[in-house]
Amino acid sequence: MEMFRSGRRPRDKSEQMIFNNLQGMEYIRTLQGEALTPELVCAIHARMMQGTINDEDLGRMQTSGDERVQVVSNTDQTVLHTPPPADQLPTRISAMCDFANAVGEAEFLHPVIRAIALHLWLAYDHPFEDGNGRTARALFYWSMLNAGYWMFEFISISSILRSASGQYARAYLHTETDENDATYFIVYQLQVIRTALHALERYLEKKTHEIQQAEKMLGDVHELNYRQMALLSHALRKPRADFTIHSHKVSHRVAYATARADLLELVERGLLSRRTMGNALHFSAGQTLREMRAQAE
Repeated sequence: MEMFRSGRRPRDKSEQMIFNNLQGMEYIRTLQGEALTPELVCAIHARMMQGTINDEDLGRMQTSGDERVQVVSNTDQTVLHTPPPADQLPTRISAMCDFANAVGEAEFLHPVIRAIALHLWLAYDHPFEDGNGRTARALFYWSMLNAGYWMFEFISISSILRSASGQYARAYLHTETDENDATYFIVYQLQVIRTALHALERYLEKKTHEIQQAEKMLGDVHELNYRQMALLSHALRKPRADFTIHSHKVSHRVAYATARADLLELVERGLLSRRTMGNALHFSAGQTLREMRAQAE
């Protein structure tokens, strides 16, 4: 999070991939209400893979002239999945988009099942040389947000999938080896979603407790908004923490002017102190806030 809050560029491929995940989610949020098209699938892939593969491969699906990418085991390089021929991709991806948009469907399909099946479909077709898993998960989020499941913007399934990559791979394999019965993958993904929801609940409980503790310490300080309370809660727990207008803006997704007003008000109240470093204002726990923390201890 330091990278996002400070506004610095990624230093390596690992940080670039983390940065792309955030930028990808920001992009997907803007797509709510838009129909999925092959062009949009390619645009999402380009966002998710920017700076991690050759520029000419960003958003480019494989064609019949390419050596078809295969899914292999990380341990012994055994081929686990050979995707459909590249010359079938235009037709298959177009059909996938029709499915995602529920084109011509008379029967109801639960939106969560549709999102999981869309994830499986893209991963099975493997249209890109690299980044198919990331794009498949991005399409899952697109589908969930499009269906009104706004909380999934704050839920991470990727970390759970990485921690149990063997189960993730087996869910694919069971589906493929049992006449493409998607039940295995759907059941597994539902378990992942439940785990992710529980993780979010624990996180929210933790943050609620931290805010309540901050409110007790702040005592008679009133009329602070939730962004200011969250920042002060962090400063009380970590008195050496450093904040900037940019970091506050990014953390709470507000305009620069709103973030600036939040911080300057806290300076006026003596809760934060400010100093200039280069061209930026930096803020840290002020004298009043440090005294409140000392009294609470």
